Amino acid sequence: MLSYQHIYHAGNLADVQKHALMAWVLDYMTAKDKPLSYLETHAGRALYDLSSEEAAKTGEAAAGISIAEAWFDADHPYRRALAAVRTQFGPDAYAGSPLLAAHLLRAQDKIHLAELHPGEADALGDAMAMYSAKIHRRDGFEMAQAVCPPAPRRGVLLIVPSYEIKTDFDRIPGIIGKLHKKWNVGVIALWYPILKDGSHLPMITALEFQNLPKTLRHEVRFPPAKDKHRMIGSGMFFVNAPWGLEAETQSLSGKFDAL
Repeated sequence: MLSYQHIYHAGNLADVQKHALMAWVLDYMTAKDKPLSYLETHAGRALYDLSSEEAAKTGEAAAGISIAEAWFDADHPYRRALAAVRTQFGPDAYAGSPLLAAHLLRAQDKIHLAELHPGEADALGDAMAMYSAKIHRRDGFEMAQAVCPPAPRRGVLLIVPSYEIKTDFDRIPGIIGKLHKKWNVGVIALWYPILKDGSHLPMITALEFQNLPKTLRHEVRFPPAKDKHRMIGSGMFFVNAPWGLEAETQSLSGKFDAL
C-alpha cells in the first residue's frame, strides 16, 4: 500500500502535463492580491535528483522534461519555477508539485501537504523546511476533508494519488463531490493515469454525472515508458477551472500531439 515512490517517474511526461497546468493555475491565481490556500493530498518528497540511480533506471525524465522543457517560453511559470529550483538545489534537481507551488506562491498564502509514506514524508519535510508549509503525515483524502474549507477560502486542491490502491478509481468521484460541497469556491484538480485497459473511464463518467461547476477535462497521450507499461497517457480533471485554462490546455495538447 505504501510502496510507491515517485523518484522512479519524476519528470516524466505525465509530470510535464500536471506540473505545467498547475503552474499556470497558481500563476493566474496569484496575479490577484488576495491570499490563497494550496492543498495537496499525495505530496511525495517534493524534490527529486534526476541524476539518481532510481531516476536513471526508468529513463522517464530523459524522455520527459529533458525534451519537453523546450516547449515552454522562458517566462512560462513552469519554466520559471524549474529554473529557481535548479538555482537553489543544482542542475539535476526536479521539483515535485509542492516545491513548484512554493516557488509560485507568496508569503500570505498557506500550504497544506499530506504524505503517508514515512520515508517520503521525511524527505518532504526536509525539502519544504524553508517554506511555511504544514506537513500532514496522514491519508491525503482524510487531510483534505479535515482542512476544507481552508483559510483562506480562496485556493487550490491537487489530488494526485498513485492509484496503487485500486479502489481509488471508485472512491474519488464521491470524495470530490463531498469536498466541493464543503468548499464550493475551491479549484479542485485531479490527476489520473490513462491506462490501456481504460480503468479511468468509469471514474470520469461518474465525475461528469455530478454536474460539478466549471469542469474541464484534459488528456494527453504518449508512448509507454517500457513495452509492458500500462500507462499510455495522463489526464487532469478540474472543478471550478479558472478562466483561460482551457486555452492553456489546448496549447499543451498541440505540443504532445507533435511527439
